[in-house]
Amino acid sequence: LQITGLIFGGVGMVGTLAATVMPQWRVSAYIDGNIVVFETIWEGLWMDCVSQLGIRLQCKFYDSVLALPQPLETFRALMCIAVLLSIISFLLAIVGLKYTHRTKEDAQGISIFILAAGVAFLLTGVLALIPVSWTGGSIICDFYDPKVPVPLKRELGAALYVGWVSSALLVAAGAMYCSF
Repeated sequence: LQITGLIFGGVGMVGTLAATVMPQWRVSAYIDGNIVVFETIWEGLWMDCVSQLGIRLQCKFYDSVLALPQPLETFRALMCIAVLLSIISFLLAIVGLKYTHRTKEDAQGISIFILAAGVAFLLTGVLALIPVSWTGGSIICDFYDPKVPVPLKRELGAALYVGWVSSALLVAAGAMYCSF
């Protein structure tokens, strides 16, 4: 159970890092009958990218931190905290796993590291889930809002799916360690 939790936590940690740096949080939507698509627009936490005909990709980091919308600044902070906490959780799980194999008579010392890793994994999963789900909800609301112009409508990007899977793995790892 501990090794399975360690694997889930490790994959969740890598996924959280990947979702944080990926620019595909919001992807341009093609709703009308236009089959020929020349540009695909990706919007992420750190940059915007434009792909022209799938051949040329141009990415640009956001110019000013102060010019960003408030939710984007908050999502950046939450995802960075989630990445750091997932690394700490993973290290705590490794230490707990090593102590489990070395000393079987000291159950109190073992449970502290395992419980700390479990709580940290649970907290990390929740921290990563908040910005991903909030962004997904706002994309869906804007997509069905008739006041939003068609060129500004976006679809769910790959980073959101990576974030949801990573959050689920981190919560599962935390539940495994807390139940152990």
